[in-house]
Amino acid sequence: MTTRQFLISGWTWNPWLLAAMAAAFIGYRMLWGGRGRGGYWVAFLGVIGLALMSPLHALAGGYLFSAHMVQHILLLLIAPALALLSLPPSFSAAPGLRALTHPGIGWASGVGAMWLWHASALCNAAAASGAVFVLQTVSLLVLGGLFWGPILAPGRQQGLPPLAGIVYLFTACLACSVLGVIITFSPVAVCPVFMHASDRLGLMELIRSRWGLTPEKDQQLGGLLMWAPMCLIYLTAILGQLARWYAAPATALPENAR
Repeated sequence: MTTRQFLISGWTWNPWLLAAMAAAFIGYRMLWGGRGRGGYWVAFLGVIGLALMSPLHALAGGYLFSAHMVQHILLLLIAPALALLSLPPSFSAAPGLRALTHPGIGWASGVGAMWLWHASALCNAAAASGAVFVLQTVSLLVLGGLFWGPILAPGRQQGLPPLAGIVYLFTACLACSVLGVIITFSPVAVCPVFMHASDRLGLMELIRSRWGLTPEKDQQLGGLLMWAPMCLIYLTAILGQLARWYAAPATALPENAR
């Protein structure tokens, strides 16, 4: 199998997931209509499809730790952020859920998700068991939503002020970078299932011979993905907070002082 053939044939059109995505799209339109920012919701659904039905999903299912890491980044950091951005500016969390918007809970959720699901036992279980993988996917989306809530919550009065948001994002970047460094330089398999992949799809020759990815290189690449691209996402959000900070004094000035 060539890379081109794999990229064409590696899609899995999961009918249950497609039905859930269609229901989510219809539900969004019925709930928010024109008040929401539907483009972000479409992008959210697109990222879900990419993470769970594309060739990336096939590689993450026990073949490549690096593909598994890309999948985690999409589900934890990209998709939840898009979902929150799609909400109407007037949206407010229900009173009973306000406690979950606390920054401490959000920070622990976002950082803890990465550390928790890369414990060897849980990482192996998610790659080997469909039920555990579903649990992992749902938890990443929920925990990612909790993480981004203090930063991207509609109505800035519900979120962190810019300087606090910068500290929040920078420390999360540091915490994930530490994990990325450990994974990159660890001589021990972080997720052993990827070291001994069962070649149920016939991809090992492509991965090992054509792509030149040994288990060791694959783990190093996975660690680097957590280390660099993830921090780039945090950095982008930090720049957004800086823009808010610099814009605030100008918007706070009275009309005759501008």
